[in-house]
This record gives sequence, C-alpha cells and structure tokens, in this order.
Amino acid sequence: MVKIAITFNNNSNPGFKSGWGFSCFIENNENILFDTGCNGKDLLYNLEKLKIDVIAIKKIILSHEHWDHTGGLSDILRLNKNTEVFVLDSFSENLKQELRRKSNLIEISSMREISQDIFTTGPIANNPDEQSLILETKKGILVLVGCSHPGVDKILEIAEKHGKIYGIIGGFHGFNKFDALKNIELIGACHCTQHTDQIKKLFPKQFIEVKTGDVVEI
Repeated sequence: MVKIAITFNNNSNPGFKSGWGFSCFIENNENILFDTGCNGKDLLYNLEKLKIDVIAIKKIILSHEHWDHTGGLSDILRLNKNTEVFVLDSFSENLKQELRRKSNLIEISSMREISQDIFTTGPIANNPDEQSLILETKKGILVLVGCSHPGVDKILEIAEKHGKIYGIIGGFHGFNKFDALKNIELIGACHCTQHTDQIKKLFPKQFIEVKTGDVVEI
C-alpha cells in the first residue's frame, strides 16, 4: 500500500496551515517528501500534525525551482542534514551549490527510478523545466505533479510508459485539454489549478478534494 499525505496546499483541513504552494509526503518503502510548499514554518507544523518525523524523511524531490515548491526546504534541511535532495540538472547553480552544502544533492537529467516503484519523469522542457513522479501501485500508476507547467497531457503521456494511469494528484495550472483525464479513476487537482470547477463538473465521480491534512491510501 502507498500512502500519500498532503503536507502543504492552498486549502487545508481544520487544524492545519495553508498557503500558496504544494507538498506531499509519500510513505512506501521509504519516506519521501515531494516539494516543500512556500513556508517552512507552516510545513513543519503540518508534518508534526500528521505525525511525520522530519528526521525520517530519506529523500526530497523538487518538481521545479519556483518559490512555492522550494520555500520550505531550508527549514527541513536545518533539521535533517542526511536526506538526499533530487533536483533537475537545469536548476540554478546558486541553488545547487547551497544544497550541496546542506544535503546529499542528486541531479536528475533523465527518467530514472529513485526508490522502489517510484520514478521521476526526468526533466520535461518548460521555463523552468519540471519533473513529476510516477508511482507504481496495485491499482495502476499514480502521478504526482507540482504545477504541471509543461502540460498535464504531456506528463501523463510520459507516465503511461509505465502502465495504465490510475490517478493524478497536484497542481494542474492552466490545463484545459480535459479529454486527457477521461480514463483516470482518481483526479486530485489542487494548488494552482485554474479550472478546478470545470474539472469537478466533468469528472464528478473521479474528482477528489485535496486539502492539507488529507491522506490518500492506494
């Protein structure tokens, strides 16, 4: 079973902190954090509320270099100096130099496995480049996205190389090629998604509300 806990998002459940950004925690064979939201203090609060031990986070993957996905990173690394941080090789040299001092930095240049049953798409060309995560689960492929700047359809096309898509969670930005979602059983559009209401209307059975504090088990 794979467990996804939403640790930062624009909307939150009672008792959790919200803010512009996205982060989620993956509990599989390893404890992995995907993105870090915009605010480290609030991210740490949410992690504690979810009973997630920062020291137990083995790997951190950053989807892209925007502040609303990297803002909590310094606070995490202040407490956990042994984690591995996966960034695209196109990230700025200043950020990579800082991360080399504070963590075990791993630069991503292509699709690769980063943990058992968890893959990065590798860099998808955009400004900036972005990576998403592909999780192989018993129900099919679960895709985790940061902002989907390159396009949800393009990300799904890459993820389909690993099998049938079961679900997708994260920010969809301005994505409006809705036909790409028609065969997906779980649609957790959140954060920066501009057409949330339309996606919910088109896919009422597949759509799930995603808020900080939510836990999805697959």
